[in-house]
Amino acid sequence: MKYNILEKLDIMVPNPRCELNYSKDYELLIATVLSAQCTDARVNMVTKELFSKYDIFSLSKASKKDVEEIIRPVGTYTKKSEYIINIAQALVKDFKGKVPNNRKYLENLPGVGRKTCNVVLANIYDVPAIAVDTHVERVAKRLGLAKENDNVLVVEQKLMRKVPRDKWSRTHHQMVLFGRYTCKSKNPLCQDCLLQKECKYFKKKKI
Repeated sequence: MKYNILEKLDIMVPNPRCELNYSKDYELLIATVLSAQCTDARVNMVTKELFSKYDIFSLSKASKKDVEEIIRPVGTYTKKSEYIINIAQALVKDFKGKVPNNRKYLENLPGVGRKTCNVVLANIYDVPAIAVDTHVERVAKRLGLAKENDNVLVVEQKLMRKVPRDKWSRTHHQMVLFGRYTCKSKNPLCQDCLLQKECKYFKKKKI
């Protein structure tokens, strides 16, 4: 990636961080699973109640109906309740409730894909990773760092080649926050953006 893009992201998003609230490793894993097709703000409302009622051990024995009632606001709650109970059961059985630094194991858990795994490993174990969510994908394509028809894995691979490895996690968080608050899907705040010169979307919009 051109360094001026990274430099401009540093100016616009100087203190990037994960906006999901968590205090334990498994809380981040479960919150990230719940965040699929849902805002972090809504997930935080749900997990506040969920984690005040359950820890990883009690969650592994929880009633699916009870969990569904708590997580209903995040959408697809029937499937997600099954996922998080099964994840809790697996972690308790295999790692005494801890989230391992093991990509292969994590990606085999129900509801955990590559993006979720990247988020967890980067934030819990400082593993260099770029998790491509809808915000990262949109920003990468608008800035010409990926092509419009690239799937999320191709976008990730291209970003990994263009961003220095020691900046992967930081750049991921910056692109998420930049996409969430500035380079929005609808009505992006182009007037507030330092990346107008690099942005294909902005150039097309001006024509």
